[in-house]
Amino acid sequence: MNLEKYTHLVFFTGLSAAEIQFLAPFFAPQTWVAGTVVFEQGDYAEYLYLVVSGELTIRYKPDDGPMMNMTHVQPGGIFGWSAALGNPTYTSGAVCALDSEVLRIRGADLRMLCEKHPELGKVILDRLSAIIAERQHSQQGRVNSMLANGMRQQPDN
Repeated sequence: MNLEKYTHLVFFTGLSAAEIQFLAPFFAPQTWVAGTVVFEQGDYAEYLYLVVSGELTIRYKPDDGPMMNMTHVQPGGIFGWSAALGNPTYTSGAVCALDSEVLRIRGADLRMLCEKHPELGKVILDRLSAIIAERQHSQQGRVNSMLANGMRQQPDN
């Protein structure tokens, strides 16, 4: 696969042409229509996804409550990082909010690349952590709001 057309994504910014060419065989493009469920919470965590276009909704179902839309992942964002972390299952689900194009990489391949090519691995891990930290930061206000609303709706005992 040719990754050259995807170098605008934050994940690839600053990588050399040789590094991008090296990574190309590990990434595969996927396209889905709005409403497509990419994976459910609890599914086997095989792939990490980079959003090229469109938008995906990350959903979470706590044991003691209804399904919640946690965040929307837009172009340049990532989802499915349970696979990158080596978790056996996804901790949330993902569904296409809009027609979407993504690049996917097997979590096992990503971990192998980081182990066998430590310099490139450090760059990849830095990119992943920056993207994840940004999403976590943007979710904090939403989670605080949901908690506050939930607490206000509970009757006093």
